[in-house]
Amino acid sequence: MNITTRFTEEMVSLAKSYCDDADEAAAPEGGGSFAEYAMISLHGLRIFLDETYEMIIDRLEVMPPILEIIGLEPDDLPHPSTLNKWLDKIVMQVWRVLLRHSAQLHNPSPHVAVDATYYERSPASKHYCDRTNYRVQTVEATKLVDTDTQAILDVHCTTTREGSDADVCAQLARRYAGELQTLAADRGYDSQPLRESLRDMGIRPLVKHRVFAPYDHAHNARIEDELYNQRSMTETVNSSVKRSYGSAVRAREWYREFREIVLMCLVYNIKQYVTR
Repeated sequence: MNITTRFTEEMVSLAKSYCDDADEAAAPEGGGSFAEYAMISLHGLRIFLDETYEMIIDRLEVMPPILEIIGLEPDDLPHPSTLNKWLDKIVMQVWRVLLRHSAQLHNPSPHVAVDATYYERSPASKHYCDRTNYRVQTVEATKLVDTDTQAILDVHCTTTREGSDADVCAQLARRYAGELQTLAADRGYDSQPLRESLRDMGIRPLVKHRVFAPYDHAHNARIEDELYNQRSMTETVNSSVKRSYGSAVRAREWYREFREIVLMCLVYNIKQYVTR
């Protein structure tokens, strides 16, 4: 069984586990709509195979075994514009739930790390930029990564610099309160309110202090090097995602770009699971 087949099986299984009616026909019947799990699976394959909307439809037309797993025939495939519009219909909450489910495939440990990376926004025409006030050139994505399995547990995206990195870190950790024991981050997350917030959630902060006084050395000496050094796994994961699926997002609207990044993380988790 090749990797694309295994990936598709896991993608469809995750999508069906979220949807209300897993037995719904994938293709429209009697003027109906495509099943949500089918469109989610097609979007996952689009990222996995690194294709545009037009090319993924063309490519899947000659891949009947893959379509059979989803429950589609070559003649059932949607128009590229239909697949594109479904990215608007599938809200961020759905992608976040699927990302969390994909991380659970790896049986994550209670030790995590946080780091941020940047994705380029795809070049747009000057006319488009002027018409939509398209000025921000990057999207910042902060990922919460399990240091044992390198699974991505969650991701926070923004096109602005409002709020501190520490605030974003606390927000990500709060979603997993009760499941984590330690959280490692570099000195960019050095914030006493963050440490206090993590301790209130029962999470031990592994964030070194910037040295301004002798007692800062003492604080840093208490941090276990073995756990703290695992924070570098976030850099490994960020690099792997970008090498596999690109360092730029293709969508134009900011909310679609955020969904695209979460989808990349979801696909990364599933691929790591089926290839290990």
